[in-house]
Order: sequence, then C-alpha cells, then structure tokens
Amino acid sequence: MLKKIGLQEAIGSKLAHDITEIRPGEFKGPAFRRGHTVCEADLCHLQRLGKNHLYVLDLAEDEIHENEAAVILSTALAGDGVTWKDGPREGKINLLADRDGLLVVNTAALAAFNMVDEVMCATLHNHTLVEEGDLLAGTRAIPLVMKRTPIERAAAIARQNGSVLSVKTIRSARVGLVITGNEVYHGLIEDRFVPILTEKVKSLGSEVVGLDFAPDDAEVINQVIRSQLDHGCDLLLLSGGMSVDPDDVTRHGIRLAGAREIHYGAAALPGSMFLVAYLGEVPLLGVPACGLYHRITVLDLVLPRILAGERIGKPELAFLGHGSLCLDCAECTYPKCHFGKGT
Repeated sequence: MLKKIGLQEAIGSKLAHDITEIRPGEFKGPAFRRGHTVCEADLCHLQRLGKNHLYVLDLAEDEIHENEAAVILSTALAGDGVTWKDGPREGKINLLADRDGLLVVNTAALAAFNMVDEVMCATLHNHTLVEEGDLLAGTRAIPLVMKRTPIERAAAIARQNGSVLSVKTIRSARVGLVITGNEVYHGLIEDRFVPILTEKVKSLGSEVVGLDFAPDDAEVINQVIRSQLDHGCDLLLLSGGMSVDPDDVTRHGIRLAGAREIHYGAAALPGSMFLVAYLGEVPLLGVPACGLYHRITVLDLVLPRILAGERIGKPELAFLGHGSLCLDCAECTYPKCHFGKGT
C-alpha cells in the first residue's frame, strides 16, 4: 500500500517510484529515480513538477511494485534470441534482439497476455527482419502497485506455449535459380530475373550456387530441378511459367520432379500466382512475372520465413491476406509501410 505524506515530511524518505519530468519537444524521462532519498534541495524541483506530496511504499505480502513486476513479465515474454539489459525505467522494460534474424511473435499468446488486467506488452510486427540490439517490444505493469496474482497469471500465459517473442536465425542457403520460358531460353529476349533474385538471396546472407535456363518443357524443367538438387542446392527459386496460360508448365515440371506438397496461390498482391512446394525438406519457390516489375512482392514476405526454418503451407499463404495489398506507391518505402504487416 502507499501512504501519502507532505513534501516537508518526505525529507529523508526514499521515493517509491520514478518521478517523470516532461519538457515538450525536449525531454521526457525520470527527474528522480525510485529509491532516491529526498533532501531539502529537491523540494522546489518537485513542486515545479506539480508534486505537493509524495508516497511512502509499504507493500503487503500479496502486492508487488511495478519494477519487480516488469522484470517478471519481461523474463516470461523473452524467448530465444530476445534479451533485456537494463533494469526498469519508470516501470517499463524494453526487450531487444540478441542477434540478427526474424522476429516471431505468438500473436494469440500476446493477445491473451494483454487481456490480463493491469499489464501490457507492445511489439513490432510479426515476421520483421531485425538486427542485434533492435528494439522489439516494451512491457510494464500499469499501476505503481498491484496484486501479485495478475502478474503471475500474465507470466504463466506468456510461458504456456513457449515464448511470446523470439528471434529466429536466418540460415545461409545454397540457392539454385531456374529461369523458365522459351523466349529467354532461345535468346529472343534478355533475362532480367537473375540479377533481381540474386540480389534478394544475397541480401539475406545466402548464396546462388546454381543457375539454369529451361524452355517451356515440363520434362526439361524436371531434369534441371533434379540436377540442381544433386549438386547440393537446398533451396530453389523458379521464375516464369506460373500463370494460367496453357504454355506455362513449370508447375507440371515441379510435380514430375517428385514434389508432393505443392501450394499454388498466395493472398497477396503483387504475387498472387506464387507457388511453394517441397521436395522432401527442400523448398521450391515459384516466382510469378510480377517480380520483374515490382520491387517488393510476396517473395519478400515468404523468403525470410523459409530461411528462418518455417514451413510454409496453405494456412500461411492464406493468412498473408490481411495487410498484403501493395499500394504501388510512387516511391517505395518498404519495409516502412503496411505491406505484409497483417500476418
């Protein structure tokens, strides 16, 4: 519980909480820290902050201070690859990336956590690429003093299905590129997919180790796929042949190669004709022609998740629908926009 005392009476006592000072446009932060011993020289400053009385803390056995609560909550929320280094500031703790990778947020567990009275956690969007030291989330108990039971319940929810927050390492893949289409294969037009896909692969720390061109012939595409797998490629990107045109036979070639898990179509624009397939554990990603014209497509949403070890199936492609409508802005600002942020 808190006991209210006047300023003069507070001289010599320790502050029960941080006292915040706000100077618009200049500063927001603690003017005095919890545990600070009030002296006479502090009184004028405290009065300028609107404090004509202070509180002395006398916690009951079933009560908890906001700082202790924040530590309990942060410890429960932080999973693999997530850390917090500093103690609570004004009752809040920031959670940081402990390594480069892909932020994964258990959104259902986060919502359940935030349904508990008097606690909160706010995070970046799920599946955000982050670097070591990046701010991922902030959490706190909202009152200065509260009962322990809600804190313990919120922490239990956060731990129930693993962690709410984790950062998955992006693996370095040996990528094979298969560029399909008669026009490119026979030299009628110049290929433009290779530099685009190579740059996307390299930006995520992987390496293109195989490159083949194939005509619109399902058996040839099958042979090229098998050849790249035999040469150690553990991720294949195939461009072309993904539309509904009868000449587009890339999907058939993937089936001939032995893929039994094939998901065609993604709830995202651009990129609705995207394909994900698996040959054993090796992912094959079919990139539609929009990848030539749009800087960012569904490939940019899915590729990091594949490299982080996630298996992408029909549900994952379906859930892309919320927030994955590109507005085709004159100046692309991705990833600082809404695209792909609903998942």
